[in-house]
Amino acid sequence: MAAFFSSVAIVLILCTFSTLGFAPGLTEASITRRYTFNVRLQNITRLCRTKQVITVNGKVPGPKIVAREGDQVLVKVVNRVSNNVTIHWHGVRQLQTGWSDGPAYITQCPIQTGQSYTYNFTIIGQRGTLFWHAHVSWLRATIYGPFVILPKIGVPYPFPKPHKEIPIVLGEWWTADTEAIISQALQTGGGPNISDSYTINGHPGALYNCSAKDTFKLGVRPGKTFLLRIINAALNAELFFSIANHSLTVVEVDAIYVKPFTTNTVLITPGQTTNVLLTVKPNPTNATFAIAARPYVTGRGASDNSTTTGILHYHNSSLSNSSISVPKFPLLLPSLPSLNDTNFATNFSRRLRSLASNQFPANVPQKVDKRFLFTVGLGTNPCPKNQTCQGPNNATKFAASINNVSFSLPTTALLQAHFFGQSAGVYRTDFPDNPPNKFNYTGMPPNNTNVSNGTRVEVLEFNTRVELVLQDTGILWVESHPLHLHGFNFFVVGQGFGNYNPSTDPANFNLVDPVERNTIGVPSGGWVALRFLADNPGVWFMHCHIEAHISWGLRMAWVVNDGKLPNQKLLPPPSHLPAC
Repeated sequence: MAAFFSSVAIVLILCTFSTLGFAPGLTEASITRRYTFNVRLQNITRLCRTKQVITVNGKVPGPKIVAREGDQVLVKVVNRVSNNVTIHWHGVRQLQTGWSDGPAYITQCPIQTGQSYTYNFTIIGQRGTLFWHAHVSWLRATIYGPFVILPKIGVPYPFPKPHKEIPIVLGEWWTADTEAIISQALQTGGGPNISDSYTINGHPGALYNCSAKDTFKLGVRPGKTFLLRIINAALNAELFFSIANHSLTVVEVDAIYVKPFTTNTVLITPGQTTNVLLTVKPNPTNATFAIAARPYVTGRGASDNSTTTGILHYHNSSLSNSSISVPKFPLLLPSLPSLNDTNFATNFSRRLRSLASNQFPANVPQKVDKRFLFTVGLGTNPCPKNQTCQGPNNATKFAASINNVSFSLPTTALLQAHFFGQSAGVYRTDFPDNPPNKFNYTGMPPNNTNVSNGTRVEVLEFNTRVELVLQDTGILWVESHPLHLHGFNFFVVGQGFGNYNPSTDPANFNLVDPVERNTIGVPSGGWVALRFLADNPGVWFMHCHIEAHISWGLRMAWVVNDGKLPNQKLLPPPSHLPAC
């Protein structure tokens, strides 16, 4: 590590700017937004039990960040707990500023106890709803919050202006310590314990024991239109979301505008965001309406099949929601899809289309330079000698992989190793472009369910046009996997069930107005095809956003080399980059 930081010092001496003083794309019309995140312990009571949890500024969810497209954002994160911490700005592209992306041991070493780090980046070409969360172990169970990017001043939304905008952050709550839960699961090789409840803006709702008063309440005025910024910050659950007797108009996903469509229910995976317009009734009945979310379940593992609820009620007052009492009317519950309703999930995802307008074009790569087929799914690792394991057959440990490689986190950040040309002993550049062993991916599983383990990356030249097919596997069982790609958005050009057929399936690809996202659910027992332009230099994590699966190794990294022009090169690291 001494070699790394002597190299850092040399680069900083030679450079005429630092990342704290230079922000690509910053214009005179932009401003700098400054925030301070104090990571500290806080006593919080849920389900009649009080526990100490790790929070940002003492709250769960944490503070909302608001910026405009073009703004520079500076967030000083101060670690006042015994755990190592990083923050990831989920969906922010971090053009040339990979040092601020946040995943531990990928783009930075964690912020250690008593230390601080200032994340510094500029919002370039993005507007809409994203979120931020911890990116170390399972700390994002309580360290998360909304990230709202407003359009530039004078640029309207491509939909009716709402009366009010409201973040709806979906999460999970554990009575036990989540760090102890995942530590025990990794040691025994079994599945981790499930959550005790789901939450809406931190509140479980009245359907849980001892939680009737701990319910999110949304007061609305008759006839008004509200923009709900829905975020799934849950660790391990895809969720159905609905409001009783009200329809929702989807207008944006993952900070990308879409062709509006109306639905009674939204499906949202961990890591995804969805903006919906809620036009409330002009003459409501004497009732209150439940806001509800419950899981979409595709795997065979244990899951929390409960329902979190909030309350939507009507009022004619200008008072804040916290000052308005909820009338004692009957509570109407929405009709949510069944827990395993894959037909709904498929139809919902297929309705999503980019605006593909002159103002908001869908710049889908029409030609492809490199094609990849990545299998994703669960597998096993052998049980160590003289140890009893709780994985499949009680003789193995659960593992997860991409192309049969279960990714091992290094002890040195990959981005440092890449930037300083010191990858030897840190990572290998031979990640397989295609599955190393071909089999009937969604049919009969292979006899050998073991995965390989290592720190291997895929290397791309700058501006490579990539087509990536993600194929679910049934090695243990088929299951939906929400995959998140750091540093890029991608276009979802195709999807289907069964095994991807490279000879026939591309004929049905949508290259005109496919939805653009940063997180996508790989269909249970199926595949999804993505295209993106590798126009962001650095090292970029790609992983399942089910926290149990990423802990088991369902993750990998892309290395994108610098381009030739100054604005195509990764900027040097800041002088205060955390050390390992």
